[in-house]
Amino acid sequence: MGARLWLLVEYTGTWPSRLENFELPQEISELVRRALERGIRPQLIRRPGRRTRQREQGIRVLVGYAAGERPWLASGVIAGPDDLDLDALVAGVVPESCILEDEPVFLVCTHAKRNACCARIGLPLARSLAEKLPDRVWETSHVGGDRYAANLVCLPHGIFYGSMSQAAALAAANAYRSGEVILDRFRGRAGIPEPLQAVEHFARAHTGERSVGAVAVESSRMDGDVTEAIVRCGDVRLQVVIEPSAFTAPCGTACAETITTYRLVSLDRLTPVRYATLALA
Repeated sequence: MGARLWLLVEYTGTWPSRLENFELPQEISELVRRALERGIRPQLIRRPGRRTRQREQGIRVLVGYAAGERPWLASGVIAGPDDLDLDALVAGVVPESCILEDEPVFLVCTHAKRNACCARIGLPLARSLAEKLPDRVWETSHVGGDRYAANLVCLPHGIFYGSMSQAAALAAANAYRSGEVILDRFRGRAGIPEPLQAVEHFARAHTGERSVGAVAVESSRMDGDVTEAIVRCGDVRLQVVIEPSAFTAPCGTACAETITTYRLVSLDRLTPVRYATLALA
């Protein structure tokens, strides 16, 4: 979940197991290559249930900028890789070939060649969610965390959820459209190291804060495996200490033998510092 810059490319042909192997049509491979060179996360997407190649002219793309306090998403149809200015995306500027989207987009991982569970659980979830939110839902290639299938990603913020049921996915999508997150099955936000995602989760659970942009890690340090962080959560500042733990994946070795997770060691609310004003003589 490391990237905060996204390139989504619609491609209804066969998805390879790994995009970075470039086993795709030349123009799609070139877009993927350029994205990877710039630290942009490429994803293949297609509408739920669609398996035939699109006949429209051009390549439909969406670009997402999930960094900073004002993430955005833009879309366009390009003739080829040269028509998409990815350097503009890196700079936080909407490429000239794209226009801003005014609604979020929801990605459901259905990448069967990467992990069978993603297709088995993700496909029906994507179709169900698309019925409720037409034109806002896409199937997508591997997003990470196959063991948490079905995975849902909410863009432009890059909010990840795992182990989603159809009802839970709809609830999470509706919450996100209102600028909120739901803690149940919340995996974290893209671009933030895993320990700090866990810190954010514990801070939200303690305070009940649901606003997407209300939580931020102000500082952090590691001492061995232990992570200590100062977190702003709404109007509250917390000191959160966590350490890693592991447990067996629910579907066994088909996905992963162990899952790294985090245990809360301590959580303390920090008292605001009040400075005395010296009286003038």
